[in-house]
Amino acid sequence: MSEAVLQQAVSASKESEFLSFILGEEHYALDITTVKEIRGYEQVTKIANAPSFIKGVINLRGDIVPIVDLRLKFNVGEATYNQFTIVIMLNVHDRIVGIVVDGVSDVIRLSEGDVLPPPEFGVSFDSKYLHGLADIDENMVILVNIESLITSNELGLVETKTASVEEE
Repeated sequence: MSEAVLQQAVSASKESEFLSFILGEEHYALDITTVKEIRGYEQVTKIANAPSFIKGVINLRGDIVPIVDLRLKFNVGEATYNQFTIVIMLNVHDRIVGIVVDGVSDVIRLSEGDVLPPPEFGVSFDSKYLHGLADIDENMVILVNIESLITSNELGLVETKTASVEEE
């Protein structure tokens, strides 16, 4: 086996799949292994004193699922709720969480070499929620580190052992 073929096989084995979605005018993507299902938006039960981006909870086959509107969280797009509004159900650290997006686009495959590191924005934007950026068909896709976002203290939706260790 030639060196080039071996290198290509190694890089192909490091490919990851991402579900791409739209928020406002921007294209985002998240690790597809966290996706449980994609559903239409349904009425939520509001939670008192929750931040505006946490819309409430729904009962999904016996699981109480918090619904987070990423459009409000990332301050992009208009938060309208109709028959076209999409909720991506995620399974993060054995907890189901729904995220509201404007639309789901496609499943994309990216190798490590396709992913550019997230830019540093300083204090105006916390890039710890970004996995990186990728150029897909001349569109810049923002790769969201959804596990970091969902398990963040800011959302407070999932308790993790690593989060409690960091706080000590």
